[in-house]
Amino acid sequence: MKRKLIAAIGVAGMLFSVAACGDDGGDSGKSAGPDSFKGQTLVVWTMDGSAPADWTKDVQAAFEKKTGAKVEFETQKWDGIQQKVTTALSETNPPDVIEIGNTQTPAYAATGGLAELEDLKKEIGAEWTDSVNQSSIFEGKQYAAPWYFANRVVIYNKKIWAEAGIKGTPKTRDEFFEALETIDKKTDAEPIYMPGQNWYFFDGLIIGQGADLVKKDGDTYVSNLADPKVTAAMEIYRKYASFSTAPKDKDEATPQQAEVFAKGKTGAFIGMGWEAATAVAANKAIEKDLGYFTIPGETADKPEGVFLGGSNLAVAAGSEKQELAKEFLKITLSDEFEGALAKANGVIPNKKSLESNLAGNAVAEAAAPAAAVGGTTPLIAQWAAVENTPNPIKAYMTAVLKGKAPADAAKDIESEINERLAQEN
Repeated sequence: MKRKLIAAIGVAGMLFSVAACGDDGGDSGKSAGPDSFKGQTLVVWTMDGSAPADWTKDVQAAFEKKTGAKVEFETQKWDGIQQKVTTALSETNPPDVIEIGNTQTPAYAATGGLAELEDLKKEIGAEWTDSVNQSSIFEGKQYAAPWYFANRVVIYNKKIWAEAGIKGTPKTRDEFFEALETIDKKTDAEPIYMPGQNWYFFDGLIIGQGADLVKKDGDTYVSNLADPKVTAAMEIYRKYASFSTAPKDKDEATPQQAEVFAKGKTGAFIGMGWEAATAVAANKAIEKDLGYFTIPGETADKPEGVFLGGSNLAVAAGSEKQELAKEFLKITLSDEFEGALAKANGVIPNKKSLESNLAGNAVAEAAAPAAAVGGTTPLIAQWAAVENTPNPIKAYMTAVLKGKAPADAAKDIESEINERLAQEN
């Protein structure tokens, strides 16, 4: 699915940053070393905003020094990228390495367009965080490598919280609800802005409950929306929404929740780091009042589940330079360059030991603790159709918030979900 993964770099600046074509001679069996791939050029597709110029330059230099080969980065736009990648992977001369959205990976793997990377995982992936690597696995095999990630945090107005007499930030969900109740009683502010269809936050709550939105019925995937654990997640969402006057039938982009928050009359909202920059762009004066913390879970030792958006790096099955491509991945995903990307873009790296590179970035520091307990939408090729507009799960959320019993709301839309899951890909 198309994602907008932009991290806010630093509290003051709020800079925006972040969800296989070669010559003939194959390189199978070659070992990496100076000049071992001399004369070859590797083509790498990265998405707009993913690879900073200085980082790219340094990767190119390291790659050339190690292999003797050149690497060409080609920047792609998110708009229309799914069809463009699908077409490229079906051609005889595809890009060698492609950045793909993590939730898109199963669909590409299902087509046979991605090379298996089991050997790469064994060599360099022992410390990859399980939650961020999960989207690179399809039917038990490694078809990509985790690159960078981002998730939602609580963005709050420190001035309003101070007016309510709240000291510190909550460490549990109940403490968070208590803080919202206090804001409601002691200030004129809306405690939290929570529209009825903040679907990805809801998905995080589902992950936190240990639930999934689909289940197997024989060889077919069907809706699991009626699962009691999904209902529990929706009840948590309903409690958050009870502190908000936001529309029950709109999502966080209609209107932009950051712009609502920017007016200075809202205690908090749950969003991506880049939304803080959106708030500052709408009202520069609010910058000094911005604060961030990890979405609290049921207990202090485990944050709330979150949807992990991000990107994986994959090697095209049709590339004639698969060994060279793997050398590129070894460099790109090394501690040096994975850590440098995390520091530059404020994104979560693929292993916990590299999160020290996020120090000083308040948004990233708030996001990182939840990465290990995060997850995604169902990692099946059929899932993309479910989220097509109109998203039936958004309709379910609105129905529950307007008073319908979760079981009845689920029953109303499960046939639509099942029909979409049955579509040919």
